[in-house]
Amino acid sequence: MPKMKTKRAAAKRFKVTGSGKLKRNKAYKSHILTKKTTKRKRNLRKATMTDATNEKVMKKILPYL
Repeated sequence: MPKMKTKRAAAKRFKVTGSGKLKRNKAYKSHILTKKTTKRKRNLRKATMTDATNEKVMKKILPYL
């Protein structure tokens, strides 16, 4: 059976933590920042974990991560 291919776009966006969870950066931080509050922009800086409902699909997309 041939090797599985990693979806490169996903590989650049997700990292695996020590416990095996997927870490991701938050969206909505690239433009139109003037109307967003400082608190909101500050919270968007922090990374977060991928939701459990998406975890199974993401592991399939990223077989070697």
